Amino acid sequence: MKRLLSALSLLFGLVLIVPASAETRLNVVTSFSILADFVRQVGGDKVNVASLVGPDSDVHVYTPTPHDAKDVGAAQLLIVNGLGLEGWLPRLQQASGSKAPIVVATRGITPRKRGSDADPHAWQSVGNAKVYVKNIRDALVAADPADAEVFKANAERYLGELDALDREVRAEIDKIPAERRKVISTHDAFGYFADAYGIQFIAPLGVSTETEPSARDVAEIIRQVKKAGIPAVFLENFNDDRLVGRIAAETGAKIGGTLYSDALSDEKGPVPTYIAMVRHNIRALTSALVR
Repeated sequence: MKRLLSALSLLFGLVLIVPASAETRLNVVTSFSILADFVRQVGGDKVNVASLVGPDSDVHVYTPTPHDAKDVGAAQLLIVNGLGLEGWLPRLQQASGSKAPIVVATRGITPRKRGSDADPHAWQSVGNAKVYVKNIRDALVAADPADAEVFKANAERYLGELDALDREVRAEIDKIPAERRKVISTHDAFGYFADAYGIQFIAPLGVSTETEPSARDVAEIIRQVKKAGIPAVFLENFNDDRLVGRIAAETGAKIGGTLYSDALSDEKGPVPTYIAMVRHNIRALTSALVR
């Protein structure tokens, strides 16, 4: 068909614009699955999205592969969390030879501090998630101005959904008696959630899962759980559950189920999107903590 049109244009001196056989999409690579969902929500069918760290996987202990270097090398836009989460990024970028712009999705968020380090888990506050989305919207508009109105409309729709989600979370938290708003989680991933919604989280691990707690650390956690009367302990979707099981067994605290912190599930799992993740977590919390 294209050859025929070209021949006709030469024969009759016509100026023809032949549409592409397939719509060109912007190739975007994100560092982990939650960012990938944000990009899909804003980019819609105008983007192809690949996530370096996949579903149910731990971004803290990620090791880049040659395939990841290839994906980054082919990217037109690389979107990362920042706040120290992706310590492996400079090596991967160098290995890939990528010249793609790097967008830090947490730009504009004031980080929580744990000692001298920033807490990277800013997405756990829905208010912060809106900042991520706005940064991603602006990055997509800059990279693909022709589809700017699509990105802006998608972002506006999604920001409205996040506003509704924030109200939903607060309504659920209100059901939990104030004295029961304290839990144990596997690692310290819920600080921003705690600050935003008033749930106290105590974690045997620190901000990262790269280090294991010592026997003294675990003994101190058990003492603290008993003293504070913490009613529930929670697992996370990618961690070994033996530590939390031990704490529950020695304190009598209820195992409240699984919380999703640093990764979504796959499409067939319970939390394939960010909104599904937040809803899953708040329902697990209220189920364990509401009398």
